[in-house]
Amino acid sequence: MKIVQVLLYSASWCRDCREAKRFLESHRIPFTEIDIEETPGAAEEVLAQVGKRAIPQFVIDGEWVQPYRPGCGFLYAEMSARFGLNGAAALATPRSK
Repeated sequence: MKIVQVLLYSASWCRDCREAKRFLESHRIPFTEIDIEETPGAAEEVLAQVGKRAIPQFVIDGEWVQPYRPGCGFLYAEMSARFGLNGAAALATPRSK
C-alpha cells in the first residue's frame, strides 16, 4: 500500500460518506475527516475545488478525488488501485445496513 495523506470531506447524514470511511478504516488507511456541517468553510472549499456540493470527497496528497459515482455507489476497484491495494481482499469491504 502506498503511504499517502488523505482528507475525507463528509457529513454525518451522508450514506456514501459512511461507506468511504468504512473503506479507509477497513484497509487501515489513515485519514483526517472534515465534516462539512461542523467545520466552518469546509462546504465552500468543496464547492470551490470540485464545482459542486458533492460529498464524499477524498483529497489524496493534495488531489481531489470523488470516490463514488452517483447511481453506482462507492468505486471500490478504482479506489483500491489508487491506494495500491492488492487482490480480492482489497475489493471486499463489509457493508452495514
